[in-house]
Amino acid sequence: MARRALCVGINEFESLPQTSWLAGCVNDANDIAKALRPLGFTGSSTTVLTDSAATKSAVMAALTKLVDTAKAGDHIIFTLSSHGTQVPNEPGGDFEPDDLDEAFACHDIRQKGDQWDRDTVIVDDEMHDLLARVPSGVLFEVLLDTCHSGTGLKDLEEIMQAQLLGRKPRFLPPPTPKGLEQTRALRTRAPAGRPDRRALVELTKSRSTASKPVLFAACKSGQTASDATFGGRSNGAFTYLFLKALQDQPAATRSDLLRAVTAGLKDGNFSQRSTLEGPVKCKKVGFGQPW
Repeated sequence: MARRALCVGINEFESLPQTSWLAGCVNDANDIAKALRPLGFTGSSTTVLTDSAATKSAVMAALTKLVDTAKAGDHIIFTLSSHGTQVPNEPGGDFEPDDLDEAFACHDIRQKGDQWDRDTVIVDDEMHDLLARVPSGVLFEVLLDTCHSGTGLKDLEEIMQAQLLGRKPRFLPPPTPKGLEQTRALRTRAPAGRPDRRALVELTKSRSTASKPVLFAACKSGQTASDATFGGRSNGAFTYLFLKALQDQPAATRSDLLRAVTAGLKDGNFSQRSTLEGPVKCKKVGFGQPW
């Protein structure tokens, strides 16, 4: 069984002001890569992309290679720590209830008009189509320490509240006031109670996906993931607590790990609540274990 991982962490963004940079994402990527070594993920089988190395083209090329070289029996892992955002759906694109695509910021994210340029962010549709190619029999685990949806309108009020606690949300609103109003207008027209079936969390339920990924997400769709400080060192709140739980309870089930992370978030007064998506059976065995 081959074991390969891609760990991405982006603090610095080429075209964003430093006030929009993050502090813990690079530590996240390096810490996860280190924690995977005892599980059989060697340095040569683990790719770490940080800051200027983590352009959209570089991340997508590495992720495509990870997926396309996987064979039944392999264990592959993809982790991403960065800003999350949203971009308007393209005309004629796949159906989105709120007409917005979820997206993840790469180092080269840039503005195009009043929105973010789709060529510089990883859009959920692209991820969905790529990850749907993972062959049956491959254990594929994803850790996302970023916001992965805009359901809760993660903008000014929540961002200001987090900053008062010395934390920075890993979410980028649209780049201009006009863009923000456009996004709000699109969101208000979304059909009530109709989920986005293209969202990454739906990958674990999609019948079109041969291999059912296991997804740990840093927060629920209406929340923000926090860039925080632990013992004077920056990390994502989810990544820090997940790795701590994994170290403290190496034999714990995935559900046990999630409960430990949740307890840590509550103790630390974080408003976010991490989620675990995947088949019921996967939750009853440990991280890295097939079912």
